[in-house]
This record gives sequence, C-alpha cells and structure tokens, in this order.
Amino acid sequence: MLDTSARLLRLLAILQTRPEWTGPELARQLGVTVRTVRRDVARLRDLGYPVRAASGVAGGYRLGAGSRLPPLLLDDDEAVAVVLSLRTAASQSVTGIAETSLRALAKLERILPARLARRTAALRLTTVPLTGGTPTVDPDVLTVLAEACQSQHRLHFGYRSRDGAASVRRVEPHRLVHTGRHWYLVARDTDRDDWRTFRADRITEPRSTGHRFTPDDPPDPASFVADSVGAAQYRFRARVLVHAPAPVVAERVPPTAGLVEAVDGSSCLLTTGADSLGFLALHLALLGPEFTVLEPAALADELAVLAGRLDRARGRFASGPDRPE
Repeated sequence: MLDTSARLLRLLAILQTRPEWTGPELARQLGVTVRTVRRDVARLRDLGYPVRAASGVAGGYRLGAGSRLPPLLLDDDEAVAVVLSLRTAASQSVTGIAETSLRALAKLERILPARLARRTAALRLTTVPLTGGTPTVDPDVLTVLAEACQSQHRLHFGYRSRDGAASVRRVEPHRLVHTGRHWYLVARDTDRDDWRTFRADRITEPRSTGHRFTPDDPPDPASFVADSVGAAQYRFRARVLVHAPAPVVAERVPPTAGLVEAVDGSSCLLTTGADSLGFLALHLALLGPEFTVLEPAALADELAVLAGRLDRARGRFASGPDRPE
C-alpha cells in the first residue's frame, strides 16, 4: 500500500483526470477505504488544494479552482505531449508567447526522467519548423475575443480588410478558429446582418459593449472558416464531385484550400477556389482521384486546354526531340 505522502499525490493526480469522482471510486483507485479517502481529502484541503465535495446520490469530489496552482502530475505520454506543444508554441502565430513557452519548457525539462528526456531530445533534434511570413496576433486580443465568445457579449473593434481598408465592426462573436497559420473570429456582423470571418491579426482594440446576446442560428465554425478562406476569397470558385471517399480527399486538401463534404462512401463534394482557372485545373489534375466538374463551366474548358497541352508535350517526347547533350 502507498504511504500517506505518495497516496496524497496519487489522489491529486486522479482528481485531475476528470471533473468528478465518487468516494467509492476513489477508494478503489487507491486501494483504501472510503473513510481513508475522506481523511486524505481533508489533508489536501489543509495543504491549500480546493477539493470540493457534494453529498447525496449524485455527490462526489472535484478539484476546484483556488489561489494556488496544484502540481500537474503527468504520465509519460502526457509529458511528451506538453513538451511538444510548448516547443510548437514557441514558433507559433501569437505575439510574445515564445518567451513564456520557453520558460515553462525549461522548468519541465529540468525534472523529466531520463527516458522521457531522450524522447523529447529526439523530437527537438529531428524537427525543423517552417517559419516566416505569418502575421502574429496579440495574445491580449485573443483573450478578449475568447472571453466575449464564452460570455456571449457583443464586441466593437477596428478591422483592416484584405485590401487594407479600415472599418469599425460591431459583432456578436461565436468561436475562434485556428488554421495553423492564422486565427479567425467567426461572428455575426450586426451592421451587415450576416455571419462573417475576421482575421484576428487584423483586429485592433476589441472591447466588449457589456451587452449580452442570444446566438442566432450560428454556423459550424470550422466548416464556415474553411469555406470562407478556402474558396470565397478567390476570384474563381469551383464545386467538384470527387470520386473518392471524403477522408482520402481531406488528407490531400488542407482546410484553407477547400471544403470537403461526404456524398456517400465512395465520393465527396469539394468546394475550392483560386485566382485563375488555370491554377484550379492544375490543382485538380494533381489531386489524384477521378472527378467531375459541377461548376463553373469555364473550368471544364480550362481542363481541356490543359489536357491538350499535356498531350502535345507527351507526343513531342515520344517522337524523340533533339535534346542537348
């Protein structure tokens, strides 16, 4: 049986794994009696950890928020995941987060067991981030946006559009979506009475109006952003029936390049866009599976032009062109 100190740490770790535990469940996990669990909970409270208890049939124990941060007790995979996340955050698109992430990472790496240190070192030495060119977001802006989404308070903020035009927006915020390169706010623009996406790095001085709202038929945020930034922003928009399962196509089309929707088990609808029909034709040709263009009709003509060009190139190669030595 674990001694008291080890058992308290074990109890603290168990309480962190889900919102609520009953006394008998904790007793089974620790191999002790329910009475011992009650004593251990009292000891944790004496140490300053806010373990809440509710009586009755639906009652149980939960670790609440207090004035101090309890130690996070991680298993091996969780520890490696946290290290990887902190290293990723150090090169991500939030202004000022790198230094904070590196400080937290240094604390964690000092106490890692040797077996985990080797795993995280392998990740560090063999992973090369592709950085540069991505605008960063002020973390205070993200915090204001996130809190407004959660509390359902209307927001005012300045916004700079893709072409640089400045405006003031009044919105009902719904969700934040991170695409890997950019943060987007999905919100209903009250002046335009329509759902819109807003690049977070183009938002300035967001402030809550203090007025609450009830969401009016909000869209699925991930799909809405994928559709908005993957096709709607381009000059040409295409809808294509791809003769392959949606999961297969989704692996080849990132969310920022197009929206993939399953039709049945063997086909899906791809909505995508580009600033030229020639690029769209080439993109679809390189996709891999067979496909049928639904719209626009001009894309089918562009595919015919591309097919003719490729066929002529194949014919010239087959006829044995003069090639430099």
